[in-house]
Amino acid sequence: MNKDLLQKVNAVAEWRLRHWSVVLAIAAISLALAFGGDELRQLGRYERSAFDGGEYWRLLAAHLLHLGWGHLWPNLAALLLIGALFEDLLDYADWLALGLAAALTIDAGLYLFDPEVGWYVGLSGVLHGFVAGGALTSLLRGRSLGAILAVGLGAKLVFEQTWGPVPFTAATTGGPVIVAAHLYGSAGGLLAAVALHIVRRQRSRL
Repeated sequence: MNKDLLQKVNAVAEWRLRHWSVVLAIAAISLALAFGGDELRQLGRYERSAFDGGEYWRLLAAHLLHLGWGHLWPNLAALLLIGALFEDLLDYADWLALGLAAALTIDAGLYLFDPEVGWYVGLSGVLHGFVAGGALTSLLRGRSLGAILAVGLGAKLVFEQTWGPVPFTAATTGGPVIVAAHLYGSAGGLLAAVALHIVRRQRSRL
């Protein structure tokens, strides 16, 4: 293999790592945790009373745990699809910022505004944050994909907040769908995307 070809291969590998590392890490961790069963799910799920007792690892763990395989596989499929949609737009730092912001906004939103939600698990709220943040980033860079995704996500959120979960999703996941988590996750993704845009603009002026 000549030097130029090796450099190209290394450049492609580095690009893939920057754009897929966080997505693949989330998928791998979620898949591994699925083998932990109910005991692990009880230990890591969002649980309002457990937060009051200082069990703060649940703030992130809850979003990587699922009710079962029927709940997990649609979320992983959606995660990989979202990763493909935004692979040339978001790097690992963007994915990390969007994911953390969405997760923590969901935790805060449920705790402050939905005290009736005693527990919660699943990646779907964070996925909504990825789509919201990615759509806004796409719009800010002049891509039509952002507008299409924004309209679709907005319509879904309005439907859920007005009429409840999209039909058949509860049957698929094997438990209740907490639609408020989708709304809070989207808000967190948007906030993170705005912050990232401001940081980039500031850096470009230096």
